[in-house]
Amino acid sequence: MKSLFISLMLLVPFLKSYASSLKDSTTVGLNSYNDTADVQVYSPTFSLMKTLSKNFLIGVKLRVDTIAAASFKNGGSPAVVDVVTGASPKEGTFEEVRYAPTLTMAYEDTNNALSGGVYYSTESDYEGRAFFINYTRQLNEQNTAIGIGISQSDDTWIPAFDRNLPRDDRKEGKIDMSINQLLSPTASIQFIYSLMYSEGFLASPYNYVKQDTFAKFEKYPETRTAHAFAFKGIVMLNDRNSINYSYRYYADDWDISSHTVSTEWLSDFGSSVTSGLRLRYYSQSDAFFAKDVGAYGLDDQYFAVDYRMSAFDSYDIGIPFIYKPSISSPYKVTASIDMYQTTENAYIKNWYDIDKITAVYTTLSIEYDF
Repeated sequence: MKSLFISLMLLVPFLKSYASSLKDSTTVGLNSYNDTADVQVYSPTFSLMKTLSKNFLIGVKLRVDTIAAASFKNGGSPAVVDVVTGASPKEGTFEEVRYAPTLTMAYEDTNNALSGGVYYSTESDYEGRAFFINYTRQLNEQNTAIGIGISQSDDTWIPAFDRNLPRDDRKEGKIDMSINQLLSPTASIQFIYSLMYSEGFLASPYNYVKQDTFAKFEKYPETRTAHAFAFKGIVMLNDRNSINYSYRYYADDWDISSHTVSTEWLSDFGSSVTSGLRLRYYSQSDAFFAKDVGAYGLDDQYFAVDYRMSAFDSYDIGIPFIYKPSISSPYKVTASIDMYQTTENAYIKNWYDIDKITAVYTTLSIEYDF
């Protein structure tokens, strides 16, 4: 039954860290990301959660991202020296460090769970600030849960070279609403609606479109509104095996729409180990202002070089792993490894000089309850 409990935790909206029961704990971890565009990220993490009473908890989390790329200034790997920013190819060193602390607080009683917090991140050319608040209410003898989450960020660009941006701010707000329903002792489903709004300088200050007669920095519209609809489900196959599945549809006023389908199988291998397999498929259309590589004109209002503004598909396959020596053990080890790959894409070829991006990312964390 352990795999069902783990699966149900994945469906609890917003309060993954706190909703099962508030407890004193500390977690240390290391995440990594490496791709064929010469981007490497290693992220040590630390968190400490402390209960103030039966119903209240406070916590602090710290994440440090150490990043190496062909050029941290443009986030990519142009085949030659960057003629616009002056960035040169990667020399194998970590050129960027991001520090991201988060302060959290949570309250929980029999039918209510409330959490909130503030987030801050700083790096050489970007400063981020955000707050978030999430509430979950259990109804119908705890067979139904409704949730709402709100977050707002207010970030500032500080370009690594002397460039006057049209505006140096970037603001993003998000509202999530969900309902989770227990269908039977072995099945549950969740529906989620998300509204997202962004404004400010939404492109990269370093990416540029270069053609025979001109070079222009990337430029996007200054506002973006998006809607997303998703459902997630769990089915317990037997005492040891469960299946998680999900589908998400996204659409915004840049004419980008996407479909995401994923599934995960979890199984208990003995009394201490849970593992399985997960698969994910993603497909999106292009933005209304994205043109074929080489087709931009000097008088165009918008310019895009990031492949995420173009149409592409991607695939992900991963293996999750959870080890807990016993039910009463204060230790838990969680790990995963995933392989990600895009389809061939002209934008990727133009910027990174490769046909597609392949990446491997890993997670490892050790949690101790005290």
